[in-house]
Amino acid sequence: MQKVRAFAPATVANLGVGFDVIGLAVADVGDFVTAERHDTPGVEVVSIVGDDGRLPRSSQKNTAAIAAARVLDLLQINAGVQLSIEKGLPPASGLGSSAASAVAAAVATNVLFGELLTPEDLLPAVLDAEEAVSGRHADNVAPALFGGIVLVTGLLPSEIHRLPVPPGLYLALTTPQVEVPTQEARAVLPKVVPLSVLVHQTGVIAELVHALHMGNIHLLASAVQRDAVVEPAREALIPYLAEVRHAARRAGALATVISGSGPTTCSICISIEDALSVQEVIQQLYAKRAIGCLGVVTTPAEEGARVIQAMPG
Repeated sequence: MQKVRAFAPATVANLGVGFDVIGLAVADVGDFVTAERHDTPGVEVVSIVGDDGRLPRSSQKNTAAIAAARVLDLLQINAGVQLSIEKGLPPASGLGSSAASAVAAAVATNVLFGELLTPEDLLPAVLDAEEAVSGRHADNVAPALFGGIVLVTGLLPSEIHRLPVPPGLYLALTTPQVEVPTQEARAVLPKVVPLSVLVHQTGVIAELVHALHMGNIHLLASAVQRDAVVEPAREALIPYLAEVRHAARRAGALATVISGSGPTTCSICISIEDALSVQEVIQQLYAKRAIGCLGVVTTPAEEGARVIQAMPG
């Protein structure tokens, strides 16, 4: 192939209680990356659109470039690749922006050179890219790569487990126009928690997994909003979060949690009508406070990263 265009979905990490161990791929929202062969060895980012000039073009700092370079290493190929990135996700939004770019670039580069690697083979490459900007954790890159809802018990492919997606699950994602860098959101987290909190947290994570296997959205909503460690520490970083949750519940949400490190919130609903109402009331709440707010109603994506177009030379 001479040129390959790939897509990787946005992700909702944690789902409230599952810090660094639960991640969900989002349908129809994400990043596109085009990888094209080039005569000069190495990886070069030639364009980024949709980031308002905020993302680094450096091949040592851009997650798409890092992932593509790691794929070349895995393939043991000394080749040149130029990347064109189309951002469908704002950086530092809590929707796995850096992970989506990395995963799309890894998939595109792999197919560019014959698709010799499996998605499982690509996992170390995208983890390396994610580590460069926010730490070596898989709750964004794994669902972006594999799709669906995943349980992460380690960083090996055998430790990434697909969980059932309940039918009829709708998500209202709302992103106020404030920035919450992942490193800042991690800095506020407690380093030690009491044993009683550990017991509680273990129980509600188990309840979340059980709810998914049962296809019980009400039980899922009950579990995700009972986090006792991460969300309480991060509430102050999300403007008007308590009011957002109250407004969302009145509009039909069963639960509203922080997506990843925020500021995006993810509201769990059982109908598209409820989800649209939730999106509207949250956007109105922020508008009254002179804060812009993006919103989308979606569902979990069963499919992860995929090739959109492959063009032979």
